[in-house]
Amino acid sequence: MTRFLEIARQTGTVPDLPSGHFIGGRFQQSSNGAEMESFDPGRAEPFARFARGGLADVAAAVDSASRAFDDTWRDMAPAERGRILMRAAQAIGDNADRLATVECLDSGKPYSEALGDVGGAARAFEYYAGACDKLQGDTFPLGPDYIGYSLHEPVGVTAHILPWNFPISTAARGIAPALAAGCTVVAKPAEQTPFTALLLAEILHDSGLPDGVCNVVTGTGAEAGQALVSHPLIDHITFTGSVATGQQVMRSAADNVTRLVLELGGKSPVVVMADADLDAAADGVIGAIYENAGQICSAGSRLVVEASARDDLVDRLCRRAAALTIGHGLCDTQLGPVNSAEQLARVAGFVDRATQRGIEMATGGSVTADPQTGAGWFFEPTIALSGAAEDELVQEEIFGPVLTVQTADDAEHAITLANGTRYALVAGIYTRDFGQAHRMARRIDAGQVYLNEYFAGGIEVPFGGNRHSGFGREKGLEGLLSYCQTKSVAGRIAGA
Repeated sequence: MTRFLEIARQTGTVPDLPSGHFIGGRFQQSSNGAEMESFDPGRAEPFARFARGGLADVAAAVDSASRAFDDTWRDMAPAERGRILMRAAQAIGDNADRLATVECLDSGKPYSEALGDVGGAARAFEYYAGACDKLQGDTFPLGPDYIGYSLHEPVGVTAHILPWNFPISTAARGIAPALAAGCTVVAKPAEQTPFTALLLAEILHDSGLPDGVCNVVTGTGAEAGQALVSHPLIDHITFTGSVATGQQVMRSAADNVTRLVLELGGKSPVVVMADADLDAAADGVIGAIYENAGQICSAGSRLVVEASARDDLVDRLCRRAAALTIGHGLCDTQLGPVNSAEQLARVAGFVDRATQRGIEMATGGSVTADPQTGAGWFFEPTIALSGAAEDELVQEEIFGPVLTVQTADDAEHAITLANGTRYALVAGIYTRDFGQAHRMARRIDAGQVYLNEYFAGGIEVPFGGNRHSGFGREKGLEGLLSYCQTKSVAGRIAGA
């Protein structure tokens, strides 16, 4: 057992957690001294306290980022920026046990999943470290008497509103490209999961990032988050969260004509055709819906299965789901808790209403607890056999370990069902017919389509949604360009 994991199992917390905001290269308390509690979802009790920031703290962080952008970061040689980010990538890996343990306590997810998220965060900084000195513009063919070229310039001060389901990996996928492009950062982690963003900022600073380049303000969305997205000196906002909150962020951004990347909700389909490898499909569906207890924007929360394979596949899924071990994330079980009492009530409400409507739960369907302690916010892995396309189990994002099954007559019907919600974030397709897979991928409305492996790809693959799932892209080189503004220069050559 690793050191921090052992400490957390013995004490229920991790020593030396930061209690203040990270502003201007140091931790500092809120201007009014206010604090909040952070809860361990696996025990349903607080394990640490952190600063509750407000308008004054956000103003200080934005001012720090603005000065650092003008004075230091945007004009630093790209290769030197890359060296700093590469050192940070190494340091994240060196601190993986501490970061994963904190993430496990804060979010509730199993330790191995948290460790994977930390590895992904390190990879994000490694990837964008290599891109710093390769961000180059174009030249324009204007003829012999003219010269024309473009520059990719950093947009300036960027705000990052982070979700509670993937705190460190979402922070990394936004902060790393922003820094690589030459932008400075003010991040506001979710009030449920503040700590890994703070630790990440400290790691970046210790890796050589100048004071003020990356700042983190903790607190509530209503107090700190709203102050950040409406600040006139913010040049770009990256937001990950619910549709309703994303709409509020858009309204706030409109007043200052602030650029946006929004990654919102999802109700993503996993399409399984009758010719698919059903064992592989079952494994993929189980991972798609039960990783992080289904609390993933891109979770495969709808199974769209061809009729002739339905009963066989559902039987395999029920057996796998019922066999999943449930418990505290520190025990590295296969299914951890949901993040909060509020989220547990939301998940249970969807399932209870469905049961009252007569929808059959093939497995699961109830609130439960850690079998070792009887505590925590847990919900059984659930499979709902819903037939109506308009049912809320099909249409609404539950954000929990609940899979809804829809039956398709054929490929054409499967495409119709897959496109049958307001969301269009990702989709999965399982079939042995690769030609059919690509034809379906073109017609299913989604920002990213996985073929025969759900969650395929990595930091290299652009990610984002269409329709109510948002707009803009993160990850890949396209994600780097989100933090750039293109400047074109054209002129007549002197003497021509």
